Amino acid sequence: MGKQSMLLKALLSFMLIFIIVGISFGQNWQTNFQAAQNKAKTDHKPIVLVFSGSDWCAPCMKLEQEIWNSDTFKSYSDAHLVLYKADFPRKKKNQPDNEQLKKNKELAEKYNSKGFFPLVVVLDETGKVLGETGYKKMTADAYIKHLESFIK
Repeated sequence: MGKQSMLLKALLSFMLIFIIVGISFGQNWQTNFQAAQNKAKTDHKPIVLVFSGSDWCAPCMKLEQEIWNSDTFKSYSDAHLVLYKADFPRKKKNQPDNEQLKKNKELAEKYNSKGFFPLVVVLDETGKVLGETGYKKMTADAYIKHLESFIK
């Protein structure tokens, strides 16, 4: 029983460390746009609003993989941006709930009326559009500089 207990304690410790590290280095994508705006106002940070088709749009998937998931962007965004993703997946299993889908459609009507995917809209803390972009084949550092060009 002693070895099993020690093994269980070691496993639990490892899991706890993994969770803490994951939280520390995870991105803070907001799940409510109003909350994102409130955070932007409180923290005096711009909002990066991303319109994505996560399960059908190849450039959206590349943007996710090459930029949003990079350690460079995660570190930068945690300190300088408020992030919100309005996702429009097509597969039924990936669909957000009806309320979230309705809110994403309202955001699309206001900020993405032409239906471009991916569309990255940089907003000031009041919701004013500072600039728009999409997927670009570049490093995370270069993409950050590209986003910063709208903010400054």
